[in-house]
Amino acid sequence: MRILTVCLGNICRSPLAQGILEKVITEHGLNWTVDSAGTSGWHKGELPDSRSIEIADKHGIDITDQRSRQFLQIDFERFDHILVMDKANLREVLRQAPHDIARKKVTLLLDHDEDSHVDEVPDPYYDDSFQRAYDLIYAACNAFVAKYSKKTQEH
Repeated sequence: MRILTVCLGNICRSPLAQGILEKVITEHGLNWTVDSAGTSGWHKGELPDSRSIEIADKHGIDITDQRSRQFLQIDFERFDHILVMDKANLREVLRQAPHDIARKKVTLLLDHDEDSHVDEVPDPYYDDSFQRAYDLIYAACNAFVAKYSKKTQEH
């Protein structure tokens, strides 16, 4: 399975989601791949935000090999699931979808966590809420992997 995580600048939330997913996938012994992108190209080629790097490192995850890139329409062909952090970016990704099959690949990340009381991962860039973002993303990534690893094993 190939998974893409998406936020606005690809420096805060989606790099965290990529790192968390990679860790959870490895823990489950799955052969899935993960990448991340942003709907804007503002930070193209940059490292994740230092605060994302710090919170990931605090939880034993290294995201320093990631570089920001912009979401591309070809990503609909490259990935099986496109997990978006918030509704504004969801709208932007869906706007670029060439057909219904592509649209069906796109979901809000937090929709995969039935216990979540929110449906968007707030952008921690301005209010420094990186631990909250990490916690929300971590729970949703675990729920996603649990759900889809069962489906993978059934086939």
